Amino acid sequence: MQTKNIIIWIGIILVVIIGGYITYTSFMTGTAPDNTQNATTTPSTTGEQVQAQEVKVGTGAEATPGSKVSVLYTGQLQDGTVFDSSAAHGNQPLEFVLGEQGLIPGFQVGVNGMKVGGERLIAIPPALGYGAQEVKDPSSGKVIIPANSTIIFRIQLVKVTPAAASTAQ
Repeated sequence: MQTKNIIIWIGIILVVIIGGYITYTSFMTGTAPDNTQNATTTPSTTGEQVQAQEVKVGTGAEATPGSKVSVLYTGQLQDGTVFDSSAAHGNQPLEFVLGEQGLIPGFQVGVNGMKVGGERLIAIPPALGYGAQEVKDPSSGKVIIPANSTIIFRIQLVKVTPAAASTAQ
């Protein structure tokens, strides 16, 4: 069963990498991809992009900047090594306000626009992740995420609380 899961993850990673390459080359030649519903890219100021693929489109509330979101996630390196997950934290959803400081920009870009019940696979380039900085386990000192790594997350949006409406005075 574990071998089957590894093969599935390798397949997913290859699809993301190939899709990213095709999207990258199509943007470099000036033609946009035809299928924007299943794969999206979000440009950064550095020219690198978050690659996203809808695994399951949600039908609930949409995650928009300023809203409080709750997600279940699995983060892994391109070789399939899992470096963090909700499961490692007792299946407790990660909660954050979309657009506020505290999470890497690529993760927030990847969650933006999702709807509750949806699942998305995102590939975050180093410039929108941890860049040239390696991430180490605080207790063991072991490198968890090497410098200049593209990281991949599988995200499931479980809850959205809309931003509090500001009242004009």
